[in-house]
Amino acid sequence: MRVKPRTAESTVFVQPGALGSRSILGVFADKAANTLWACSNDLSALGGPATGSDAGSALKGFDLKTGMGKRSVSLPGSHAFCNDITVDSNGSVYVTDSAHPTILILSPGATTFEVFAQDSAFAPPQGGVGLDGIAIGSDSNLYVTTYTAGQLVRVEVKDGRAGRITTLSGTRHLKLPDALRTLGNNSFLLIEGSGSLDRVVIQGDAFAATPIHGGFASPTSVARIGTMAWVSEGQLGFFFDPAKRALSPSLPFRVYAVPLRKEDTK
Repeated sequence: MRVKPRTAESTVFVQPGALGSRSILGVFADKAANTLWACSNDLSALGGPATGSDAGSALKGFDLKTGMGKRSVSLPGSHAFCNDITVDSNGSVYVTDSAHPTILILSPGATTFEVFAQDSAFAPPQGGVGLDGIAIGSDSNLYVTTYTAGQLVRVEVKDGRAGRITTLSGTRHLKLPDALRTLGNNSFLLIEGSGSLDRVVIQGDAFAATPIHGGFASPTSVARIGTMAWVSEGQLGFFFDPAKRALSPSLPFRVYAVPLRKEDTK
């Protein structure tokens, strides 16, 4: 769906099943490449309906102006799970694989992914989810979240290659950290699946997380446009939690506009 920022008007931007796409998770608007990147996963085993024909996990690229399909790149390995996306200044696309302890990279001109970083800190716990959100900091390093473990991890980037990997210590434990988006000087917007939008500031090998707004129903993503943060509710428990499968989520699904104060954007 595409929503105009100053109205409530929404339209179907990419048709269901385009490029063989199945259930869509993370998306990233890459203005430089005029591409909307989207993580597509086959969730039919969990009851996820879809019109696409893909049987696995793939990164899809759609024209950012028209929504037409441009390219599709499958994730390597068995049972991969494309979750979220970021792009660096050279046009390299980075993807988190929630089912494996790997960050993948699609370099400019490449037709297949390569492993950019792999570490036990990314590993999903038994029955849980591993890597989730990903963003590039003002220091040009990669930062990722691990959903179930509640960690924020930095991957140092040197000459286009992954360097030291550090699990950062926080002022408090993060509860189901999901989407991560660059905000200001070594700061980020962070979604906690427990219900809040936070501002996270990196301080050496530590971070401070401050709530901006709470009370969301299983939020999943955030995008910043000017002084506004747009937060989507996924209500994921009704899909992934077996105890809630017979229940119904609160409809319609909502995207909320959260004003950012000046101190939130530094």
